[in-house]
Amino acid sequence: MNRRRFVQTATAALTLGTAATQWTACSSRPRRRNLRLSASSLLFKELTLEQACERISGLGFEAIDIWSGYEGCQHLDDAARRLGGAGLRDLLARSRLKLYAFSTYVGGYEKYAQFLGDAGGGVAVQGSGPACPPNELSSRMAAFLEGLAPLAELAEKNNSWLAIENHTNALLDTTDSLKAFVDLNKYPRVGIALAPYHLQALGASVPEAIRIAGKQLLFFYAWQNGAAMRQLPGIGPADFRPWLDALAAIQYPWYLNLFMHGYVAPDAMSNALARSRNYLIRPA
Repeated sequence: MNRRRFVQTATAALTLGTAATQWTACSSRPRRRNLRLSASSLLFKELTLEQACERISGLGFEAIDIWSGYEGCQHLDDAARRLGGAGLRDLLARSRLKLYAFSTYVGGYEKYAQFLGDAGGGVAVQGSGPACPPNELSSRMAAFLEGLAPLAELAEKNNSWLAIENHTNALLDTTDSLKAFVDLNKYPRVGIALAPYHLQALGASVPEAIRIAGKQLLFFYAWQNGAAMRQLPGIGPADFRPWLDALAAIQYPWYLNLFMHGYVAPDAMSNALARSRNYLIRPA
């Protein structure tokens, strides 16, 4: 073999070897399924529910999370009073949106359970209880879950699921509390709504929390710890790729729900959500 032929052969082998190494590394990562994206109506709280649906659908989101009276948002109560289950189904059909969730921090799931069922069913999100010392975590979590029995029955009756959100200074906050919840929860229609914003505030690992929640993860906030618009994916500093990989690893079947606190004018919010959606679909 002459020198030129040797160099060409060696170069080709090196290229193939590098490509094989890269393919092996990529194939060992969880395969992400097509993302299913939702957004909270609270992001457009000063608009009517119809206008919020139009905005969310027009931005390419597949589903909506409708909020009760938090920060003055009247979407859920207005829909219950004015539309009823059949009317809400019609509105969502016209808007080309699916119903993902009712956020019932104000009022509680029980108040909206029949309405959620009449609208076709979905996830209801609410908080847990007050924080407790670590040595009381197991007993307090067991008591909390026992108290959810009537709500679990309502969820079964109304084709719905109840997701309990982690929150700083709450019973469900740390990764230890998430593990206690998962280990003690016996209700198939009760699970976790995971808020990375609050996990980051504690310095906890979001991928670890996702792995702990596993099949009991019913709701995931695409939401990071930051000020103003920097709470949104692709705008704040958090790298969502490890979070997306962890969700793929547990085969998370629900939606990623974009969310933030704080008022932003509708046009500015629409522009930010479009940027965040593009980031989640193709994270840099």
